[in-house]
Amino acid sequence: MKHNKVGIWVRVSTMMQVQGDSPEHHEQRARNHAELKGFEVAEIYLLEAVSGKSVLHHPEAKRMMADIKRGHIGGLIFSKIARLARNTKELLEIAEVFEEHNAGLISLDDAIDTSTAIGKLSYTIIGAMAEWEREEISSRVSASVPIRAKLGKSLGGQAPFGYAWDNKKLIINEEEATIRRLMYELFLKHKRKRTVARLLNEKGYKTRKGANFSGTTITRLLEDPIAKGMRLVNYTTVRKGKKETKDESDWVYHKAPAIINERTWTNVQNILKEQAQPSKRPLKQDLHLFTGFAKCSCGRKMYRTARTKKYICHGCGTKIPDDVLESIFQEQLHTFSISEDSAREILEQGSTQHGENQQLLSIIDSKIETQQKHIRSLFTLHEQGQLETEDFKTHYKEPKETLDALKEERRALEEKIHAFNHSSGNTKLALSLIQDVYGKWNTLEKTDKRNIIESMIEDIIIDSDSVEINIKQLNPLFL
Repeated sequence: MKHNKVGIWVRVSTMMQVQGDSPEHHEQRARNHAELKGFEVAEIYLLEAVSGKSVLHHPEAKRMMADIKRGHIGGLIFSKIARLARNTKELLEIAEVFEEHNAGLISLDDAIDTSTAIGKLSYTIIGAMAEWEREEISSRVSASVPIRAKLGKSLGGQAPFGYAWDNKKLIINEEEATIRRLMYELFLKHKRKRTVARLLNEKGYKTRKGANFSGTTITRLLEDPIAKGMRLVNYTTVRKGKKETKDESDWVYHKAPAIINERTWTNVQNILKEQAQPSKRPLKQDLHLFTGFAKCSCGRKMYRTARTKKYICHGCGTKIPDDVLESIFQEQLHTFSISEDSAREILEQGSTQHGENQQLLSIIDSKIETQQKHIRSLFTLHEQGQLETEDFKTHYKEPKETLDALKEERRALEEKIHAFNHSSGNTKLALSLIQDVYGKWNTLEKTDKRNIIESMIEDIIIDSDSVEINIKQLNPLFL
C-alpha cells in the first residue's frame, strides 16, 4: 500500500444482525487488526441490511471508491470477501481499481492481502471458485424445472397479466383481461406498439405494478401465446444475471383459458413478423489467454491468430497451438506448489508478536485477579463496618476503573490472538487453493482463467522444442 491510512468496510445483512453479528463487532475486529498492523483508520463505510449481490451502486461504495482514487485511503479492511460483495464481476472490478491506485484489500477471515502477490492470486481464485460454486448450485436447482413443467406443476412466480392463480390453476382476471383484449384491438388498428402504449396510458390503464405501459411491455404481452389459451413454460433461463431463451426442444405448452381468439392472435403475429428487422449480435471478441505473456526465445512477443489458432512469432516464425500452450500451463498448475520451507515461513510470520500477545494476556489476567481481590477486600471491610460508605466509594472508584480498563484491554488482546489463529488456518487453505485450480481449470470461464494467469505468470518463453513458464515471485505476507 502507498500509505498506512485505511478504511473499514462493514456490510451486515438484517438476518445476521438478528443473530447477533452486529456492525459494531465487524468494525471492532477491523480496528484491532489495523492497530496490530500499525494502520491509521481514516474512514468507516457502513452498509446495514444491504444485499451483497450488487453493492457498487450504493452511496457508501461510491464514497469508498472515490477515497481510493483520490488517495485519501491506501487500503480497505473487511471481515471476509462475502461481506465486501458476492458478485464476482464487482469483486474483480474493485480489485482492479485498488491495484491501479496501489491500494490493498485486506480480508480478515479469508487471510488475504492484495498488496502481496499471493494475496492477489488468492483473491482471484476465491472469486472464481465462488462463481463456479454458485453456478453448480444453480444448475442443480434448475434441473428439476423441466420435469415440473412437463408434469404441468407450478414453477412459481406470479400469474401472467390478465390471469390469476386459484388453487394452483390459472383463471382469467377480468379487470386485466379487458385491458389485454383492448391491447390487441388497438394494435390491429394502429400497427404501432408505442401508439398502443400511449393510448392505454391516456385511458388511465396501468400495469400490475402501477406503472405506465411501454412499447417493450406491449411487445412482450402481444407475443405471449397465453392470450390465445396456450401457456408457454420452461422457455427461458437466467445465466449470470441475464435472461436467455432456451432451445425450442425444451419448451413446454399447457392449455389455459383464452382471452382472445385464434384469428386475432394470428393476425397480430403476422404484423409483428413483418415489422421485425433482422439484427446481428456483435461477435464476442475472442479472449486470448496468453496474449502479452507468450514470448519467443528471440525476444519478441507472440500473438495468436484467428485463422491458425496458434501463437506465432513474426520475427523467427516460432509457433505453438493455443490449446497445446493451455495444456502445458494446466500441467504446470498441477506441479506448481510452494515448498515446505516457504510454507513454514509463511505460517510462522507474526508468531513472535503472537507469542508476546499471549504472554501479555497472562500478565493482564494476573493484574485483573489482583484488582478483583482488592475490591473484594473493600467490600468485606465495608460489610464489617470498618469502612464507612463515603470512604468505601472513594477507595472503590480507582480499582474499579483500573479493572474495567484491564478487561477492555484483555478483550482487545483476545481479538488479536483469535485473528492470528484464524488467519493461520486460512493461510493453509489459501496455499492449497493454488492446487485446487488445477482440478477445476476446465470448468472456469475464460475471463477467470485470464485473471488467474495475470496473477501468477511473469512470462512464458517459447522456442521450437521447449516452453518455460516463469511464475511471479511470491512473497506472501498473510495477516
